[in-house]
Formats: sequence, C-alpha cells, structure tokens
Amino acid sequence: MSERKTVLVTGAARGIGKEVALKFADQGYNVVINYVSDNTDVNALKQEFQEKNVECLIIKADVSKAEEVTKLVEKSIEKFEKIDVLVNNAGITKDNLLLRMTEEEFDKVIEINLKGTYLVTKAVSKYMMKKRQGSIINLSSVVGVSGNAGQCNYSASKAGIIGFTKSIARELASRNIRVNSVAPGFIATDMTAVLPDNVKETINNQIPLKRIGSAKEVAELIYFLGSDLSSYITGQVINIDGGMLM
Repeated sequence: MSERKTVLVTGAARGIGKEVALKFADQGYNVVINYVSDNTDVNALKQEFQEKNVECLIIKADVSKAEEVTKLVEKSIEKFEKIDVLVNNAGITKDNLLLRMTEEEFDKVIEINLKGTYLVTKAVSKYMMKKRQGSIINLSSVVGVSGNAGQCNYSASKAGIIGFTKSIARELASRNIRVNSVAPGFIATDMTAVLPDNVKETINNQIPLKRIGSAKEVAELIYFLGSDLSSYITGQVINIDGGMLM
C-alpha cells in the first residue's frame, strides 16, 4: 500500500475542484479526480498531475447515480487501498425565478449537489470507518446561508449540505472522522469570468475586502480542513467570502 495519503475530489476537472486536487498533489497526496463532462481532456489532466510526481486516478462518474458512485469509490480503493480525504465539490446551477423554474431544473440541481454529496459520503465513509480516520469536506455556498433570488434550487441544495455536514459530523466523530463544510462567496471561475465589468464592480462593492476571491484561496482552506492541521475541527461551516456575510 502506498505510504502517501489519498484524496478523492469530485467535479475536479476544472475550477475550484481542480485547484483543490492540485493543492493536495503539491502536498504529496495521491489524487483521485472525478469528472462527468464528455468535453474533459483526460490526457492533458493526467499529464498535469503526473508532473507533480504523485499517482493520479481519473474516473468519469455521475455522482447523482448510486451505481456510478459505487464504481468510483471501488476503483479508488482498488488503486490506493484507502481514501484519507474526501472533497465533495461536484455541483451545478440551473438558475431561474421560482415561477419560471421547471421541475427538471429544480430536481437536477438537488440530485447533483445534495444527493451526490450523500451518495459519495456514504460510499467513502464505510472505508474511513474501517481505518478509524478521515476528513470529509463538503462544498456549500454563502447562498446556502443567505439565500439568493433566482437560485432557490441551488440555495436549497447548499443549505441542505450544511445540515447534512453537521449531522454526519456527529455520526462519524466517534470513528475519528471529521466532517466540515466550506461556503465560498464570489470566486473567480469560468462562471464569473463572463460577467460584465459593471456587474463585477457592483459585486466588489458588496464585499468588505473589495475583490472576488480565487479558487486557490478556497483550495488552501479545503487543504487545511483535510489535513492534520485542523485535527480538532469538525461540524463547522466556514464562509470564505471576503467578509460578505459577516
């Protein structure tokens, strides 16, 4: 068995998930990268991580489907024999005002964001419990705390993740498994890159630190929560939002 620790990051082909995976790789962790999009350049992704001199396993799986999650986790265990850290990052948005939102738009966001977190956590925690150690970090959002017009599905999914995190933290603490949640505010990603400059300026004015955060800053926090540096922290929701919700 590899002496290195292993991290599994869902939705890790780009954005925050990819930065998280890169951060753990920089710290010597073997990395399991989950992705779902057919547009993902798997070879380029693998090469980027191989340059970190760690082992990398890249697996396509839809986290909202139980059978695909089971295969994702089984392949990870078969390769590395353990998962020390799980980062539930996979998520989507399908924004719309309530009266215009379709049932499909609501269901899909709940299935990927909330049900996906449940399925992957359930599958991984079984192995963590046998080892009597592990750290799980679930990606919520500041809108899971504050709500946001046009995002009732997304806000509900992210609020659900907060409740899920606190409940599972209580269940798994006796097995030395810590469970925490990170709630990012406005972070520079592909989604925010397309916003007009005037919209970005308005957003910046709402943030006490007067800027949008970076995916690397979120990755630093997630690494902290996944590592032994946070060995006495569990059941917490940490906003990383430049002070927006304080």
